[in-house]
Amino acid sequence: MAHKDGAHKDGKAKTAADDVTAAAGMVTKHNKVAQHGKKAAGRRRLPREAYEKELYRLQAELVKVQEWVRTESARIVVIFEGRDAAGKGSTIKRVTEYLNPRVARIVALPAPTEREQSQWYFQRYVDHLPAGGQLVLFDRSWYNRAGVERVMGFCGKEEYSRFLHQCPIFERLLVEDGILLRKYWFSVSDDEQERRFRSRLQDPMRRWKLSPMDLESITRWEDYSRAKDEMFIHTDIPEAPWHVVESEDKRRARINMIAHLLTTIPYRDAAPPALRLPPRPPSQGYVRAPREMQAYVPDHAASLARS
Repeated sequence: MAHKDGAHKDGKAKTAADDVTAAAGMVTKHNKVAQHGKKAAGRRRLPREAYEKELYRLQAELVKVQEWVRTESARIVVIFEGRDAAGKGSTIKRVTEYLNPRVARIVALPAPTEREQSQWYFQRYVDHLPAGGQLVLFDRSWYNRAGVERVMGFCGKEEYSRFLHQCPIFERLLVEDGILLRKYWFSVSDDEQERRFRSRLQDPMRRWKLSPMDLESITRWEDYSRAKDEMFIHTDIPEAPWHVVESEDKRRARINMIAHLLTTIPYRDAAPPALRLPPRPPSQGYVRAPREMQAYVPDHAASLARS
């Protein structure tokens, strides 16, 4: 039997941080979300035809959002967090598939440099926040401190406590300044995560997606569960709430996440300016240079046509 984010195969229940009893109600709310996720895990996979039809419709709406963002000089930040192999990257790919990369940017930062480690923790993320008319999608974000850094011991207790204190303040400042901040947590069972890890190990085209850190998350499943619970306690604020995406079926996860995101953005169908192809002017006597004067790419496709 598969278990969701807060429970492992030994049957132990989700455990919130023992020293945060005042937020018990919030923990209860997210436990209910996880229980709902277990039921959702038993659903059959969304049929491809229905998935592709609805995905295309939603992507057409995202193009409208893009035009609204551009014309209104809006600023949107979407945070993608969750378990390793929970489907964050593939969802981001579907979100941006038809969008202009000058409007919609993906931010996936590497490990901080020595200089960045000496800065205010949020500083390197501030550099990537959107200007007017931009949408930024964070593939992992400042929540690294509450997740992998906390579990793997990459930050001290004081740094961790400071993050939990400052993060809600930081996010309220973003929202107060007019940024539309949306936060999504992708939830997947331990069985499904392991299945996806094994699939990547056997696929040379996706092997790069796995790192020793990813594999170690298997043995630290409950540590990550407790870290996620405590993170939600401190950062699930009214101004920037968390939204959990059940990701046992990646197709459902993509559809559900995009559909929800669209409901949270006050966009309208801002028609782009009308365009018309001008007539091509008559030749002014230009003569193209001989082909042999330029270096052309070899016609590799021709060998495929012959075979």
